[in-house]
Amino acid sequence: MAFFRYSFAAAVLAWALGFLWFTVTLPQPADDIATDAVIVPTGGPGRIAQGLSVLDAGLASKMLVTGVDPEVTPAEFAVQFEVDQALMDCCVTLGFVAVDTRSNATETADWVAANSVRSLRLVTTDWHMRRAAGELDRTLPANVEVLRDAVPSQPNLASLFLEYHKLLASWGAGLFGY
Repeated sequence: MAFFRYSFAAAVLAWALGFLWFTVTLPQPADDIATDAVIVPTGGPGRIAQGLSVLDAGLASKMLVTGVDPEVTPAEFAVQFEVDQALMDCCVTLGFVAVDTRSNATETADWVAANSVRSLRLVTTDWHMRRAAGELDRTLPANVEVLRDAVPSQPNLASLFLEYHKLLASWGAGLFGY
């Protein structure tokens, strides 16, 4: 019986220390390093603006916004985010297939292959970065370099709690090949 109590206590301690690590060491914005492309999953404030600023700075030549609502037209997107039509035509792709982080990774991998991308900058919210990057790591070919560029946020405890458990589930799924 003591073995089970100690094992349970050790598991709770590992979970608590993991949550502390997750919340205290949120990923940070990346330096001004050029990549072939920038990838922006929808879902959090500041993500698309950061991706567009990467394009404007010349740090990437094209951008995929993955997980766009199918009802959003490119013209509506351009107006909402004040994107010049020439930039939309040459450099911005809206992905309408993805509905979650895992399918963002699949949509991204398909786009990366179709566009011969060898390096990309992943732009997502700081609390979402680890899970999004993990899904990409499992989906992209090993020769594609991923630069993590986190958008700083002020997440509440409930959001961090939920995302930590999603990260644990994602890691577990990865261990079993899902």
